[in-house]
Amino acid sequence: MMAAKRTPTAPQRLIERLPPVRGRLSENAPLAQLTWLRVGGPAEVMFRPADVEDLAQFLARKPKDVKVTVIGVASNLLIRDGGVKGVVVRLGRGFVEIKSEGEEIAAGAGALDLNVALSACAAGIAGLEFLSGIPGTIGGGLRMNAGAYGAEFKDVLVAAAALDAKGKRRELTAAEMELSYRHCGVAEDWVFVSARFKGKRDEAQAIGARMAAIQAQREESQPIRARTGGSTFANPPGHKAWELIDKAGCRGLKLGGAQVSPKHANFLINTGEASAADVENLGEEVRRRVLEKSGVSLEWEIRRIGVAPAPEAAP
Repeated sequence: MMAAKRTPTAPQRLIERLPPVRGRLSENAPLAQLTWLRVGGPAEVMFRPADVEDLAQFLARKPKDVKVTVIGVASNLLIRDGGVKGVVVRLGRGFVEIKSEGEEIAAGAGALDLNVALSACAAGIAGLEFLSGIPGTIGGGLRMNAGAYGAEFKDVLVAAAALDAKGKRRELTAAEMELSYRHCGVAEDWVFVSARFKGKRDEAQAIGARMAAIQAQREESQPIRARTGGSTFANPPGHKAWELIDKAGCRGLKLGGAQVSPKHANFLINTGEASAADVENLGEEVRRRVLEKSGVSLEWEIRRIGVAPAPEAAP
């Protein structure tokens, strides 16, 4: 008697391997419209945790081989056209609370930098005005020690809380985070959930005036109404990235639907129909021309994640 043939089973989908959550899990979730550049492929699975405890339990229970990538408002992020494998965690309403006490401001990692600056202003806490010029979230700012207008996160940070890869809560002082120019020494697989900042007392009106000056300066010098990912390259030691790009003749340079901003040479913009590959390839061409012209190698400040799509087979 012949043995019956076994029917091959379909591989288990990632979403079926994940633990139950109180937040929301979604499969093949579009990401492009969440990013400021409006490019990129989908997340294999998107997880929007309900709160810190929901995220902690997910990290503790998920299979060890499942990669987790955290995004905020994706203002300084390039997602490649092939999308992001594993789980993309987006911190939402459970991570946006902002509180003030004395000269300190406590904020969730999902809180917008601008909202933290506004809360500090309302509470009469000075020193955090620069946050109004950074179009991102607190979590992203901690991860890259974001800065603008002469100040950085490390200048005002007291402490931060993070979940490690197993979901255990960790409290970190600013010194323990090893912050330097656009760098954070905390393990990449730790997820920031909140932070505390310290300023100094001042009149709300004076703080507000300084924030208004920052906004006016941004509008005058940056393409803030274009589809952009913010500053593209970090400033090399002793140089300004935009000046090097200018000297290399790259202002206004185009590739597909991507362009070096005519207004600020350290911004790449999506003119309407760019792919993520257009943006990344244009950035690499800028790096090549700057290196050829000045001998300086520019480093990406925009975070690039995901995979390029597989090339189409020839007919």
